[in-house]
Amino acid sequence: MAGWTEHALRRLDEAGYRRGEARRAVVEHLGRQACAVSALDVEAALRASGRAVGRASVYRVLEQLATLKLVSRLEVGDGTARYETAHPSGEHHHHLVCDSCGAVTPFADAELERTIARVSKRMPFAVDEHEIVLHGHCRSCSGRAPRGLTPITVNDSPLR
Repeated sequence: MAGWTEHALRRLDEAGYRRGEARRAVVEHLGRQACAVSALDVEAALRASGRAVGRASVYRVLEQLATLKLVSRLEVGDGTARYETAHPSGEHHHHLVCDSCGAVTPFADAELERTIARVSKRMPFAVDEHEIVLHGHCRSCSGRAPRGLTPITVNDSPLR
């Protein structure tokens, strides 16, 4: 993810945002994440690592990154926005959300991507970006799942 980190810092500089230790800390932390994290997660992780960054600074940097489309803002239905890196290559993944424990699991599915491309051509509609969030119950919670719901299993290639 070092490539994304350097790309993001360069784009922030080009856009005229002030350099600072808080900005660098947030960007570096995001660059190490495999999936979406909340602003509070970022703040807690930075504090735990000895890099005290104020909550307002974390939110400000996340908004700057979102404005430049360097991160995607993800709503999973729990009232907390999460952010994840948006790669210039367009590489991305989607999310499974457990409605019992709140776990968010990333998944990639090449067939799903092909289906979205086919729908785009058939409609016709130019899809610039998309976000897939599937709600259900993880394997651990499936015993507590409401009757009639089956846990989702994804048998796809691992995320890179």
